[in-house]
This record gives sequence, C-alpha cells and structure tokens, in this order.
Amino acid sequence: MITDWQVLLEGFSGFEISLMVVNAILLIISYPLFNKLSHGHINKRNTRRRLNVFRSINALIIAGLVFYHLLLPVAGASWVIRIVSVLFVVYLSYLGFYIFNYFILSRFGRTWEIDGNVRVSDTYNTRALRILTAILFFVVALIGSLQVLELDSLLQAGGVIGFVGVFLALTQASWAPDIISGLIILNSDLLEEGDVVQLEGMGDELIGMIYKTKMFHTEVLNVVNNHRIMIRNARLRDHTIHNLSKFASAKGLREMLVFKIGYEHKAESVRQMFNKAYAKIAEDKEIEIEVQHPLEVHADNAGDYAVTWKVFYYTKNIKKLVRTRQ
Repeated sequence: MITDWQVLLEGFSGFEISLMVVNAILLIISYPLFNKLSHGHINKRNTRRRLNVFRSINALIIAGLVFYHLLLPVAGASWVIRIVSVLFVVYLSYLGFYIFNYFILSRFGRTWEIDGNVRVSDTYNTRALRILTAILFFVVALIGSLQVLELDSLLQAGGVIGFVGVFLALTQASWAPDIISGLIILNSDLLEEGDVVQLEGMGDELIGMIYKTKMFHTEVLNVVNNHRIMIRNARLRDHTIHNLSKFASAKGLREMLVFKIGYEHKAESVRQMFNKAYAKIAEDKEIEIEVQHPLEVHADNAGDYAVTWKVFYYTKNIKKLVRTRQ
C-alpha cells in the first residue's frame, strides 16, 4: 500500500535526497562537531549563537526542499530551489572556514591556563591566516552564490561585487583600524592573553588581565572589581600600558608601599618595625612574595609633620597582585 510519504519521496531526485540526509546528519552531530571545532568552549555565548545559526541553516535547507516540491505544480517555484542552493553554498563555506580555523589554531595557537581551564589563544600567525582564510571563503561563497542565482553576465556579477566593495569601503573606518591594531598587538608580543596589565588614561588606573584579544576588540578582566571590560584594539594602543607580567628582573615585580610616620619615631625603630613585619609575612604562605630577597626600606621625603617612607618588595604571582598589596 503506497502512502502519501512514499508518493512525496518519489518526487525527489537522488541528489535532493542525499542533500537532505547530509543536512539531517549535520544537524544531529552539530553539537559535538562545534564542541570540537571550538576547542571545547561550546558553552560560550558567541559559540552557541553560531551553533544555532548552523542548525537554522540546516533546517531551512531541508524545509526549503520539501516546500519546493509542495509548490512544484505552481509556476515560478524554481526560486525556492535557488534560495536553498545559496544557503547550502554559504553553509559549506562557513563550515569550511571553521574547520580551517580549527587546524590553524591547533597548529599555531598558544595554549595557556586560566582558573584551571585550558585555553588556546590567537597569535599573530593565527590571526593573519584566519583573515586570509575568511577572505578566501568569502570570495568562494560570493562566486558560488552568483553562479547559483545565474548572474553570469559581467554586468550583473560586477554590480553585486561592486556593491560589496562600496559597502566595505564606506565602513572601513569602523573595522579596519581595529583589525590592524589587533595584528600589531599580537605581533609585538607585548600583550598576551593571561598577562596582568595596568592601563593609564582611562580615568582611574585600571589593573586587569588580558582575557582575549579578538578581531575588533580586547576583553580585559578587571581584577579589582571582577568584571570584564571591552576595549577597541585601536583605542587600546592609544593608552600607556604597563605589562606587570613581563618584569625585567629575575627577582620578579618590584612593588612599593608608602607610609607616613611621625618625627617622634627614630629611623632605626622604623626599620626594625618593617623588618619584624616582613618576618611575619614570610611565615604566611597565603601572601605570595619573594621572601628570599631582603626588604628595601628608604626614607623618601621629610614633610612638615611626618617622614614619607617607601618599602620595596618582590612578587612573581602577578594574578594575585591586588590581594598581595592588601
């Protein structure tokens, strides 16, 4: 007994059935596939958004093919199959771009750890290769879509490509400086993901950890208030940046505390007080300073009512810098 489903399937060609099966399989395995391509960071909001876009395109391709055959008796229904074909070309280009990105990041990326989680971050090589790969797959998707839409004439194809070129030219002031600044930051090796930096020129001096250098902006984790800050790459280069993680001495980062002590206390008693406190600090394992290096105590300024004393110590655990200062 022939059912309605069997009659419907008889109207599909072998290529269309294969296309629907492939999209159905990709829809089913999309979660583990994206989890692999994103190096295990599938729970990130932007990654889940891309995953939902991929799933939507899969569903639209399948629905478009079914809808096309339902409208087959209607004249002019061929536009449906063209839209489906364009979606499939864009889908394959986007998927190919992510697969290439996975291998580029695995080969040239930098692995580091934050809060017990292993991350693979961009380098100058990965960022440059990703931009070139994005341009390549964009051109492939554009040419493939023009062929599917039967825009074969030079005038038609040139019009579409010209529109894209004019759009990029008009908007380049918004994205080009940030992309170039991001490449310069990655190439300079001055800032790396995981570094603790101090930024000047943003109101109060900001102490933060570079969380991720993206294509257009850099995410900084404010270690004082424990929240993330997004700074444009071009704007980040306009500020004075102190990279506290890249100290110039093997002793570590040389930190300074300032005290004002009255004239009634002699210099020798002040030094004894600081050294006694330093000895107690050395016994506290939660305060991570380099106790093998002696404390440096200097009288800096003699004021009207007190003497300014500066105390210098060394630390290497920069991620706990604020807690160590406290």
